[in-house]
Amino acid sequence: MKRETRKYAVPGGCFLAAFVLWTVLLCFADHQAIGPQGSAVGFAGLNGYVHRLTGVHMALYDLTDHLSLIPLLTASCFGILGLSQWIKRKQLRKVDFSILVLGGFYVVVCGLFLFFETCVINYRPILIGGILEASYPSSTTVLVLCVMPTAGIQLHSRIRNSGLRCIVTLLIGLFTAFMIVARLVSGVHWITDIIGGMLLSAGLVFLYRAICRTF
Repeated sequence: MKRETRKYAVPGGCFLAAFVLWTVLLCFADHQAIGPQGSAVGFAGLNGYVHRLTGVHMALYDLTDHLSLIPLLTASCFGILGLSQWIKRKQLRKVDFSILVLGGFYVVVCGLFLFFETCVINYRPILIGGILEASYPSSTTVLVLCVMPTAGIQLHSRIRNSGLRCIVTLLIGLFTAFMIVARLVSGVHWITDIIGGMLLSAGLVFLYRAICRTF
């Protein structure tokens, strides 16, 4: 394995291993029915404390839901870029390798989303529209932390103006931080949902970077 690849593959593997361990612990450690309709969650003491501390702010929930369109549109833009390269260059293998990897990355993220919607680890601390929804890992956290950092990586190599590159990087960082904090403070997720989403996303992004550096 190339040194540059190992630089990202090792922490990526560690983050994913930490996510798996965190998920297993969440299923057993301090598992109590503190959620609505008697739903149980692991690390109940920690989750209950943070939820009481933040309270519920539906305005923030609605805002972050609407702002989730930004990473979705960002992902769509890179999809269009890849498609345009394919059409222009007439062969799929001539599409930028990092764009092809990014497409595969998006497929993996979507697959994980569907998996955790089916294999429910725990439910939200509140009802949404009277419905008890799956909550782990926070899908908004995963969406933002997977799409925005990889977009930053792509744009960093495509924007030649260093000043503009710094501004774009800063804006991506601020948006990402706001979304994660606002999602937690909104009270629609347990803090363990946010942490799980962060661990999973970090692992995936590091592995994306590792694959891009391999070739």
